[in-house]
Amino acid sequence: MDTYQGTEEKAFSVEEVLAIIKESIENTCQNQSYQHAKVAQWNSNIVEQTLKKLSELNKPFKYLVTCVIMQKNGAGLHTANSCFWDNSSDGSATYKYDSKTMYVIVSVFGLAI
Repeated sequence: MDTYQGTEEKAFSVEEVLAIIKESIENTCQNQSYQHAKVAQWNSNIVEQTLKKLSELNKPFKYLVTCVIMQKNGAGLHTANSCFWDNSSDGSATYKYDSKTMYVIVSVFGLAI
Protein backbone atom coordinates (compact mmCIF):
# COMPACT_ATOMS: atom_id res chain seq x y z
CA MET A 1 0.00 0.00 0.00
CA ASP A 2 2.90 2.41 0.67
CA THR A 3 4.12 1.85 -2.89
CA TYR A 4 0.72 2.88 -4.27
CA GLN A 5 0.62 6.04 -2.17
CA GLY A 6 4.16 6.97 -3.18
CA THR A 7 3.34 6.45 -6.85
CA GLU A 8 0.09 8.37 -6.55
CA GLU A 9 1.81 11.33 -4.88
CA LYS A 10 4.38 11.51 -7.70
CA ALA A 11 1.93 11.00 -10.57
CA PHE A 12 0.92 13.75 -13.00
CA SER A 13 -2.66 14.58 -12.04
CA VAL A 14 -4.55 16.14 -14.94
CA GLU A 15 -7.44 17.17 -12.67
CA GLU A 16 -5.10 18.91 -10.23
CA VAL A 17 -3.26 20.71 -13.04
CA LEU A 18 -6.50 21.82 -14.73
CA ALA A 19 -7.71 23.31 -11.43
CA ILE A 20 -4.45 25.27 -11.11
CA ILE A 21 -4.67 26.56 -14.69
CA LYS A 22 -8.32 27.56 -14.23
CA GLU A 23 -7.54 29.44 -11.02
CA SER A 24 -4.60 31.28 -12.61
CA ILE A 25 -6.70 32.36 -15.61
CA GLU A 26 -9.64 33.46 -13.47
CA ASN A 27 -7.38 35.41 -11.10
CA THR A 28 -6.01 37.31 -14.10
CA CYS A 29 -8.77 37.59 -16.72
CA GLN A 30 -12.14 36.99 -15.11
CA ASN A 31 -14.53 39.92 -15.70
CA GLN A 32 -11.98 41.58 -18.03
CA SER A 33 -12.62 42.64 -21.61
CA TYR A 34 -9.91 42.01 -24.19
CA GLN A 35 -7.43 44.89 -24.18
CA HIS A 36 -4.46 44.53 -26.48
CA ALA A 37 -2.28 46.68 -24.20
CA LYS A 38 -2.81 44.30 -21.27
CA VAL A 39 -2.38 40.95 -23.05
CA ALA A 40 1.39 40.66 -22.53
CA GLN A 41 1.02 41.25 -18.78
CA TRP A 42 -1.95 38.87 -18.49
CA ASN A 43 0.01 36.23 -20.37
CA SER A 44 3.01 36.59 -18.03
CA ASN A 45 0.79 36.55 -14.94
CA ILE A 46 -1.01 33.37 -15.99
CA VAL A 47 2.21 31.51 -16.82
CA GLU A 48 4.00 32.66 -13.64
CA GLN A 49 1.04 31.87 -11.33
CA THR A 50 0.58 28.46 -12.92
CA LEU A 51 4.28 27.57 -12.61
CA LYS A 52 4.41 28.79 -9.01
CA LYS A 53 1.41 26.69 -7.99
CA LEU A 54 2.71 23.65 -9.87
CA SER A 55 6.09 23.90 -8.13
CA GLU A 56 4.29 24.11 -4.75
CA LEU A 57 2.91 20.61 -5.40
CA ASN A 58 6.46 19.32 -4.77
CA LYS A 59 6.16 16.63 -7.40
CA PRO A 60 9.20 15.38 -9.35
CA PHE A 61 8.43 17.13 -12.65
CA LYS A 62 9.87 19.69 -14.97
CA TYR A 63 7.00 21.81 -16.23
CA LEU A 64 6.44 23.63 -19.50
CA VAL A 65 3.59 26.14 -19.59
CA THR A 66 2.27 27.88 -22.69
CA CYS A 67 -0.45 30.50 -22.86
CA VAL A 68 -2.29 31.94 -25.86
CA ILE A 69 -4.63 34.89 -25.46
CA MET A 70 -6.69 35.81 -28.52
CA GLN A 71 -9.34 38.41 -29.10
CA LYS A 72 -12.69 36.90 -29.99
CA ASN A 73 -13.38 38.48 -33.38
CA GLY A 74 -14.43 35.63 -35.66
CA ALA A 75 -10.93 34.60 -36.72
CA GLY A 76 -10.00 30.95 -36.56
CA LEU A 77 -7.35 29.48 -34.30
CA HIS A 78 -6.09 25.93 -34.43
CA THR A 79 -3.48 24.52 -32.11
CA ALA A 80 -1.98 21.08 -31.75
CA ASN A 81 0.79 19.42 -29.80
CA SER A 82 2.43 16.06 -29.84
CA CYS A 83 4.88 14.50 -27.44
CA PHE A 84 7.19 11.52 -27.48
CA TRP A 85 7.53 10.56 -23.85
CA ASP A 86 6.85 7.95 -21.21
CA ASN A 87 3.07 7.73 -20.81
CA SER A 88 3.46 6.04 -17.43
CA SER A 89 5.16 9.05 -15.84
CA ASP A 90 4.76 12.16 -18.02
CA GLY A 91 1.55 14.04 -18.75
CA SER A 92 -0.14 17.11 -20.17
CA ALA A 93 -3.25 19.17 -19.61
CA THR A 94 -4.87 21.93 -21.67
CA TYR A 95 -7.56 24.32 -20.46
CA LYS A 96 -9.58 26.73 -22.62
CA TYR A 97 -11.19 29.79 -21.03
CA ASP A 98 -13.85 31.48 -23.12
CA SER A 99 -15.33 34.91 -22.39
CA LYS A 100 -17.41 37.33 -24.48
CA THR A 101 -14.28 39.07 -25.81
CA MET A 102 -11.39 36.57 -25.71
CA TYR A 103 -10.07 33.04 -25.63
CA VAL A 104 -7.30 31.95 -23.27
CA ILE A 105 -5.69 28.58 -23.92
CA VAL A 106 -3.11 27.24 -21.47
CA SER A 107 -1.19 23.99 -21.85
CA VAL A 108 0.99 22.37 -19.21
CA PHE A 109 3.43 19.57 -19.90
CA GLY A 110 4.85 17.66 -16.93
CA LEU A 111 8.02 15.69 -17.57
CA ALA A 112 9.09 13.34 -14.80
CA ILE A 113 12.56 13.88 -13.37
